[in-house]
Amino acid sequence: MERFFLFNLDTHSFKIYASIAQLPPSWDTVATDNAFLQTPYLKVLEESAPTNMQCFYIGIFEKEVLIGVALAQYLNLNKLESFGERDKCLKTYIRNFVFKNFASHVLFLGNNMITGQNGYEFNKNIDHKSISELLLECANEITHFFKKQNITIHIVSFKDFYQHCADELKLYAFASMYEFNTQPNMIFDLGENWKTNDDYVAAFSKKYRDQYKRSHKKMEGITTRGLSLTEILSNEERIYELYYHVAKNAPFNTFFLARNHFSTFKKQCGDRFVLCGYFLNEKLVGFHTLLLNGDVLETYFLGYDEQIQKEKMLYLNMLYNMTKFGIENKFQKIIFGRTALEIKSSIGAKPIFMTGFIYHTNKWINKLMSKIFPQLEPTLVWQQRHPFK
Repeated sequence: MERFFLFNLDTHSFKIYASIAQLPPSWDTVATDNAFLQTPYLKVLEESAPTNMQCFYIGIFEKEVLIGVALAQYLNLNKLESFGERDKCLKTYIRNFVFKNFASHVLFLGNNMITGQNGYEFNKNIDHKSISELLLECANEITHFFKKQNITIHIVSFKDFYQHCADELKLYAFASMYEFNTQPNMIFDLGENWKTNDDYVAAFSKKYRDQYKRSHKKMEGITTRGLSLTEILSNEERIYELYYHVAKNAPFNTFFLARNHFSTFKKQCGDRFVLCGYFLNEKLVGFHTLLLNGDVLETYFLGYDEQIQKEKMLYLNMLYNMTKFGIENKFQKIIFGRTALEIKSSIGAKPIFMTGFIYHTNKWINKLMSKIFPQLEPTLVWQQRHPFK
């Protein structure tokens, strides 16, 4: 599909591209502060996106100069074999029925695969009024593009915004949309005085230092190492098997990664992408992944053997190991994302609430969004832990 020129807004315009090859040469210069909007990562999406996902890349121009980049993702939930199988209750069945029948074609302005404000980036100041209008018009054009193919986009969602940004956007074009908060993003601001992992462990209160020691003792027999591209390729089936087990047992899914996703990631991003394998008797029993994003360490997908995870406290040790990597490589913060909030807080991460905006293209259903949406979101009860002295 060729790129298509779309919309003029005062001094701003945008173009939407369906292929990385079409992007302007200055794209990565504009996206320099966010690895999730740079072409190496976008190529990962292009070459190994989930089978039910199609990506669009948006260039925002001031006159003829590229000043902003953004990402949109279309998901066809009819192609999904499972929405997640952990919670088997009436609310889950109702939610799945609603999604299949009234919300199966979804357009995200932003990245539905990760947590955080990664939907757009500008290389100059631009007011929130213009941002809100540009994003909304982008959504309208992509919706119209699908309509010409006899596909009706049911739901349009703009995700994830930090609260101060959301407060600005809803003063303008987002004002009429339903604003929602899902599970918080767990973010760990690493202590400035932590030069080594020992400094981090020393900062724990006795209870959590004992937890650290106990979990590490459980890891006896497990070896860990970063995998090269060759090793990822040779272990690809096993890596996917471990990932898929975790993903399928999540409370809710809108996609599953492609089988070649991790090798494609390593191929495109090289040393900025880390896949750490966990081995027991030379058999891969777990892995975690990281993306080095400037002074921020982004955690990505992981996988594990359920039985080994229980015996060896594998997941908790993965969190500790990611934290150790962040400290030793002098990152300022680690983005741990959503899910498993309590255990992530036990290693030091804190909840930061993210805001999204959503509307249904059927005006009658959209009027009921404030009543419908809270019924679809899985109920979550958790207790924040405070591990430091």
